[in-house]
Amino acid sequence: MAGYTILQRLCSEKSFQALNGVKDKRILDFIDEVALLCNPDSIFVRTDSKEDIEYIRNKAIANKEERPLKTEGHTVHFDGPKDQARDKANTKFLVSPNMDLPKSLNVIDKEEGVKEICGLLKDSMKGKEMYVLFLGLGPVGGDFSLYAVQITDSAYVAHSEDILYRPAYDAIKQQDSLKFFRFVHSAGRLDDRGNSVDIDKRRVYIDLEDEIVYTANSQYAGNTVGMKKLALRLAINKASREGWLAEHMFLMAVNNKDKQRRTFFSGAFPSACGKTSTCMVEGETVLGDDISYLRKKNGSVYAVNVERGIFGIIKDVNPKDDPVIWDVLTSPREVIFSNVLINNGQPYWQGDGRPIPEEGENFAGHWRKGKKDDAGNEIPYSHPNARYTIRLSYLKNCDNELLENPEGVKLSGLIFGGRDSDTWVPVFESFDWAHGIITMASCLESETTAATLGKQGVRKFNPMANLDFLSIPIGVYIANYLDFVKDVNDVPKVFGVNYFQKKDGKYLTGMHHKRVWLKWMEKRVYDEAGAIETPIGMIPLYEDLKSLFAKVLNIDYTEKDYERQFTINVENWLAKLDRMRGIYSDKENKTPDIVFEAFDEQEKRLKTFMEEKGKEVSPFNLATA
Repeated sequence: MAGYTILQRLCSEKSFQALNGVKDKRILDFIDEVALLCNPDSIFVRTDSKEDIEYIRNKAIANKEERPLKTEGHTVHFDGPKDQARDKANTKFLVSPNMDLPKSLNVIDKEEGVKEICGLLKDSMKGKEMYVLFLGLGPVGGDFSLYAVQITDSAYVAHSEDILYRPAYDAIKQQDSLKFFRFVHSAGRLDDRGNSVDIDKRRVYIDLEDEIVYTANSQYAGNTVGMKKLALRLAINKASREGWLAEHMFLMAVNNKDKQRRTFFSGAFPSACGKTSTCMVEGETVLGDDISYLRKKNGSVYAVNVERGIFGIIKDVNPKDDPVIWDVLTSPREVIFSNVLINNGQPYWQGDGRPIPEEGENFAGHWRKGKKDDAGNEIPYSHPNARYTIRLSYLKNCDNELLENPEGVKLSGLIFGGRDSDTWVPVFESFDWAHGIITMASCLESETTAATLGKQGVRKFNPMANLDFLSIPIGVYIANYLDFVKDVNDVPKVFGVNYFQKKDGKYLTGMHHKRVWLKWMEKRVYDEAGAIETPIGMIPLYEDLKSLFAKVLNIDYTEKDYERQFTINVENWLAKLDRMRGIYSDKENKTPDIVFEAFDEQEKRLKTFMEEKGKEVSPFNLATA
């Protein structure tokens, strides 16, 4: 390693030897350049050894980035009061003159952005230790595997990376021409609580050409854990060039004990639309809650969970609704809580079902009931975006062997779900792949509630629940989906679900009804359940649902329930098509013609349907397919 004098000076002998074992000199050059820029006092290189992992855990506590709690293995981390979420405004793509990115993406000239971010990172690690991590996206050693080098001055970020992602030092060091993602993060100046001070200078800059992400002056994991949504943006762009899919999707198996089979589904839902509760549902198997890679193999579609852990919203996790997660969060295991309330060494969060303590410590410092911020707003005892970080292997409904299978699992279905009070039925199946991708996945919307934004009924467009992370035009993204299955023999079915239908202000479906919808979808994969053809796709037969409700939930499912849930409101569907046409007509989206053709066909079906049967059509007034 001649020439790497700064690395030799700042690394311990053990860390220097770890770098000396890396064959790809580009990796060493990258680490050397970051060290020269950020000027740390020392460098720690994490290999795959248990001792290195333990070192980082201990440093997170020694640095007071995490604090031990009463339960063994539990720690808490606090981000500052103004560092509680992804910073969308200051997350930007670095754009060169030859790049063709839509103006809707938040972009900055590459030369200008690199100059700014390097200025912010200059000497940002002075007085700190720099941690270098070698990590894998997806199970290490398979076709799905992508590799990354993360550099950070936060032991909390490094600890989180260890829980969430596979260690890959041994896999990376043997390669001499590896394609790898790179991430650089510095929390910047810290206050007495260890929080980033210069939040006004918080920046997350993404370089798609060089596949590198820079983050400065933040600690919140959504901005700093590079392998999470920052890597998803890089992966979407990479997948677009290479012919696979990087998706904001869970991965799960629906189990059929009678048939002794497992059927694998992936699914995309915008936030607060039931994504986590679907993949964690009782009786089924979870393999991932957030991000999946999809590839074609042997004429079929296979998928892996990119992660091995969960960085989950903790709000409303309670023993009644989330018994599996609750068990993990209240047992002696390695858990990082963030931005919850701590009282007497115990964490509390919104919706946990327990009495709220009178006081404690939270993201804003010492908290007591009624405490207000400088603007006069009452400070919640636990932040609404408070989180937990755990390993998936802790969940009793996770299959760890499948989770770590580098070959992935064969997908039989894709599920797309939104929040819709008056249009989508609870579950339906597309006519084919293209129909499902265009009229379901590409048309996903999430309806806001008065409780969240103060204005009810606002529909937020979010195709494939991936809009925030797209690094290519929407139309190109859809075209990639449509092209993806052209040489696939066993094309997965596409389903839409909606858990939020309302009538007279009341929900039409129960929280656990999704268990039945999943069982129906599983049966449809094998043509073991009938369906009714409608203009929007295929809906279930009453007899099949009645049987499933009795078997799965021990509920007497009535004809009235079925009719209320599966009546088709044609005018609302036509209005939705109009909204989608307006969005996709923007030339910047580069929407392929096939999208508008599918919209036209659906509109024609709906209008003919309305002429023949009326504006609201009962499923009992339809013929069986």
